[in-house]
Amino acid sequence: MRKCCFTLVLMALLIPAIHAQQIEIKGIVKDSRQNGGIGFINVALWTADSTLVGGTATDDGGRFAIAQIAPGDYRLAVSGVGYRRQVITLDGLKSSIDIPDILLEEESFELSGVTVTASNTRVDRKVVFPTEQQLKSSTNGIDLLNQLSLPKVSVNMMNMSATLIGSGELQYRINGAKVEVQDVLALQPADVIRVEYHDNPGLRYGNAEVVLDYIVRRPETGGNGGLRSDSDFEQKFMNTNIYGRINHKKSEFSVNYFVNFRDFNSMWRDNEEKFSLGDGTVLNRKEEGIPGRLKRWQHNINTAYSYQNERRMLNATFRYFRFDQPNFDYRGTLYNMANPTDRVKMIDNTALNEHRPALDLYYQENLKNDQTIVLNVVGTYNYSDNHRFYDESRDGESLTHVDNRVVGKKYSWIGEGIYEKALGANRLSAGIRHIQSYSNNEYRNGNEYKTDMTQGETFLYAELKGKVKKLDYMVGVGVTRSSFSQSDGEGNQGDGQGSNRIDSQGDSRADGYSNYAFNPRLTLQYSLPGQSNIRLRAEVTNMSPSLSELSAVDQTVDSLQIQRGNPSLKPYLNYSAQLTYNYSKSLFNLNVESFFGYRPNPVMDEKFPEGGKIIQTWNNQQSMIGWNNFIGLRIGPIKDILQLSLRGGMRYFVSNGNTYRHTFTSWYTNSEITGMYKNATLGIGIDSNQDFFIGETMQGGENLHYIVAGYKYRNANLQFIMFNPFVDNYREVTENRSQYASYRRSMYINDTSHFMILRFSWNFSFGRTFKSAEKRISNTDDDSGVKGTGK
Repeated sequence: MRKCCFTLVLMALLIPAIHAQQIEIKGIVKDSRQNGGIGFINVALWTADSTLVGGTATDDGGRFAIAQIAPGDYRLAVSGVGYRRQVITLDGLKSSIDIPDILLEEESFELSGVTVTASNTRVDRKVVFPTEQQLKSSTNGIDLLNQLSLPKVSVNMMNMSATLIGSGELQYRINGAKVEVQDVLALQPADVIRVEYHDNPGLRYGNAEVVLDYIVRRPETGGNGGLRSDSDFEQKFMNTNIYGRINHKKSEFSVNYFVNFRDFNSMWRDNEEKFSLGDGTVLNRKEEGIPGRLKRWQHNINTAYSYQNERRMLNATFRYFRFDQPNFDYRGTLYNMANPTDRVKMIDNTALNEHRPALDLYYQENLKNDQTIVLNVVGTYNYSDNHRFYDESRDGESLTHVDNRVVGKKYSWIGEGIYEKALGANRLSAGIRHIQSYSNNEYRNGNEYKTDMTQGETFLYAELKGKVKKLDYMVGVGVTRSSFSQSDGEGNQGDGQGSNRIDSQGDSRADGYSNYAFNPRLTLQYSLPGQSNIRLRAEVTNMSPSLSELSAVDQTVDSLQIQRGNPSLKPYLNYSAQLTYNYSKSLFNLNVESFFGYRPNPVMDEKFPEGGKIIQTWNNQQSMIGWNNFIGLRIGPIKDILQLSLRGGMRYFVSNGNTYRHTFTSWYTNSEITGMYKNATLGIGIDSNQDFFIGETMQGGENLHYIVAGYKYRNANLQFIMFNPFVDNYREVTENRSQYASYRRSMYINDTSHFMILRFSWNFSFGRTFKSAEKRISNTDDDSGVKGTGK
């Protein structure tokens, strides 16, 4: 009886506790202007006496939930950068509640004096809110990246650009729109709300490995602008960026001009080559370089107009790119290593001129029931003129003379449409993208050859993103159709279905293809105890040969080598799997990643002897395997003053060709330490080689280290940067392991050792700010379609 009574009393005590654990607060946070859900908004629950109970962040659709709450009186605080904080009183809470739409109003003033250090992780991205000190210490969007020290992202302080540690394509975006690095350099850090680091981008991002999306505000009236200029003290180096933006009601006009100049007079190369010719002759040849000249100009002009209201956004952008490189000159002596007296003088000069206008039209409409439609059309014209002069001479007499000129004209258009819809806590997206290009190239090397090439690719996909308890998932499927055809400029062409032609060896070669590929993708991310998670991504992507590899033209390289395109190349698939672990606590952030990739029948280089020469070409080889292990540790910022980043890894390659097999291992490191105090900054960075191997060729990365000191006064910033202060010369190494024509080549630019530049930037702004609509997609085509020549 006593046991029965005790049990009844215990149950009476436990039932309210069990009930209390089931109380849940949920709701949806929306933008008061657009009436759409806002992602990554902070939601915190406080008791009436200001004790924090718990908190969370909204998902992509603005939804949130806080569970296991005891009955009582509470205050629900909802806040986000760029929005006014809202507090909801919940007195006498006794049961679960679903709060009606919480509408947040946008801030009408500049963000000032607010420090936000939180970051949120989703299955496809990590959202980072810069601190006030990081924003204050940065001069542009790239400089801000250097302050944030994101996993896998390495900032080149000389060129003010970012690359990925390891490999892969890095995309820049602003409010969802794909942009160029010059647009990121024009960003004012004070306008940045957050940076979304997509290290698992969806299918609509193409083959991008990482997407950096800056979410920024734009003035409703007034505007902003600025100037950034880098220069050395000997007029060999210059980067200048001038930009401005004017807003009037729902319209925005912007212009951005960037110019880049280099004029180095101490560039040379050393080269050791071994040739095994068809008649059994073996020749070991060495090139000893003497200083030559590298001179180039690069111009980028972007002008844009955009209009947006509560439901629609229209954006029109005109881009113009101009590249003029009159000098890329190597000089030196070639000699037979078996007979050093057998010497010739060598000249290898290349001049390149390119210009590329493009028009980008974008439309987005937000429909009812959390639906979005996006349309994007881009038209591009690529013109290139590549002129190479090569000469080997002895005693003033020319022994080998090469005068190659390639003039290319490429017309392309890209069209894409996307539909997105929220399905409860999930989100569905589907889209179609088509790329079509037409290339007309003229090759002049004593004889004139013309090629007309047509290449197209259509990608249809659907993707679903959602969450089940602690498991986030993203599953997608796509279908790719790719096609190619080529003619000789006289109208003689194939049908794109594998029609054959005869090459110089008498072998049958196809001049086109039409190919279909199935492209699935699956991502699973599981939240572990503490602020950590583990993620697995597996996918199959389609890879197509470039137009330059497909071009059916021979070009002389030197006295022993000829470069030849291969129109019989076929598309192939890339199978990959990636396992990632993330851990974040207080000042520590750890990222560990292992990536494995397998490509059957990949397009890779090969060489073979023919008629006393060595032919350089490409072919569908047996397979390519790549394995990359990466670890990154970030500590800080410590009291908003000091931050340390250590990153590195190992890359392993197995290249299985039709006639060769090579393995290659590369270790790499990247480290940065940054100090920030009030308006002053001091930083040191070291970036070691990130070598890449494919086919029979190793392309070496660069060894670069720097010291930077800067001071910011109001809207002006001045920095002194010294590059490579501890080495005498800059070097990049390239290696080829062909059994017929191997080489090891080192390129030097002595001007960049102990190289100091002065960087000045000045920004101004006026007008009220508000959160702009986010443009979801943008496309570009920067491939000229021309096959170059040279060593």
